[in-house]
Amino acid sequence: MSKRSFLSALKFGHSLRSSISKNTNNLTPRACRRRVVVTGIGIVSPLGVGTRHAWQALLQAKCGIVKLDSPDYEKLPCRIAALVPKGDAPNELDLKTKFTTSDLRTMCPATAYALIAAEEALTDAKWKPQNEEEKRDTGVAVGIGMIDLVDVCTTNEMLKKGYSKVSPYFVPRLLPNMAAGQISIKYGFRGPNHSVSTACATGAHAIGDAFRFVRGGETSVMVCGGAEACISPLSIAAFCRLRALSTSRNESPQEASRPFDKNRDGFVMGEGAAILVLEELNHALERKVHIYAEILGYGLSGDAVHLTAPSEDGAGAFLAMDRALKDASTDLSKITYVNAHATSTPLGDAIELKAIESLFGEHSSNVIVSSTKGAHGHLLGAAGNLESAFTVLALEEKIIPPTINLHSIDAQTRLKFVPNKICRWLTDSRRIALKNAFGFGGTNASLCLAQFID
Repeated sequence: MSKRSFLSALKFGHSLRSSISKNTNNLTPRACRRRVVVTGIGIVSPLGVGTRHAWQALLQAKCGIVKLDSPDYEKLPCRIAALVPKGDAPNELDLKTKFTTSDLRTMCPATAYALIAAEEALTDAKWKPQNEEEKRDTGVAVGIGMIDLVDVCTTNEMLKKGYSKVSPYFVPRLLPNMAAGQISIKYGFRGPNHSVSTACATGAHAIGDAFRFVRGGETSVMVCGGAEACISPLSIAAFCRLRALSTSRNESPQEASRPFDKNRDGFVMGEGAAILVLEELNHALERKVHIYAEILGYGLSGDAVHLTAPSEDGAGAFLAMDRALKDASTDLSKITYVNAHATSTPLGDAIELKAIESLFGEHSSNVIVSSTKGAHGHLLGAAGNLESAFTVLALEEKIIPPTINLHSIDAQTRLKFVPNKICRWLTDSRRIALKNAFGFGGTNASLCLAQFID
């Protein structure tokens, strides 16, 4: 970003802040709000299965992006993806050991990933209620960004052989709310049963909505997040036609996803799930359970510009972050880290940086920005929640995860970056972060997350 662009960003940020200063968000008065904390985390990701495996791999700057060797991908411009490691090692996954054949007929892989992550998160939170009152006080908000296109294509071929060949579970497997439904059914949770499907903002919206359910008193515990498992020749081809995917590093897949780097050329599709357990603070304290972090605020916005491209002035991202800060009643000078949505696309990364710098203005020099997508690719509907989980761990452990493959920053900016290796999160005050997530259709979400202080 040039000096002129930087000054323009500051001017834009001041103008936009002024225009929305009267916005009260129409939320419950802060004095009436309940505090919401994170007490459980579960992860199924390209960096590994299990929270500790994935987190340690991220801190060690490992990468879960691999080459797609199937002949079906040979003629496609992009032949790489970030897959959940399959096998029987501790950090790998074999679905057949987790579910019966009958179970797997009823669900798509994304739902299976969500169930596995939910089990880990609930075990971590020590929350598996047996009495009816506690089950009624526990809800689920889990979304899926895209349906399983492989299932659609396969079922269409079966229909050509005869009506009776179509599985009676075909529709339930496709519905985006079935991950939430399956989790609710498995554990008997009778609180809010909610699902979000907002493209690549799905996971962040699910966490934000769950946060509001708990804060507003509708329930005391929410199991929330997102899942995705839509990598296939058709989906890769479709995103290639949009010119969204990286196509220049098919022979060096671990170098393909490079947020903020001047040589980035598109994102890399990923799969997986991440689930958080959110809990009302006193409920958690009474149980004497470990608390990872606190959620302070949640902001949403719409670009209202284009089907797939973000607003060039960054207004949508700006508004989501600004609203999250207002919702949290937190001054922007208190934010020292932004876990960016940055997917490694030339346009999107630059616009997000512009929005961040517009928001923080002169405080930009005190803000660190990173994107973990260099390590695990873009999980679409499971991106915002996986990266929220990593942000929560960063808050607790005082470590900011790196942006791998960042060798030459494509911006002149006062913001700080974390290229290729971790940095310590050093601050004299409470650690507070923003987590951004943006999706096609111009949908934006931002979460304000903080170090837990009783």
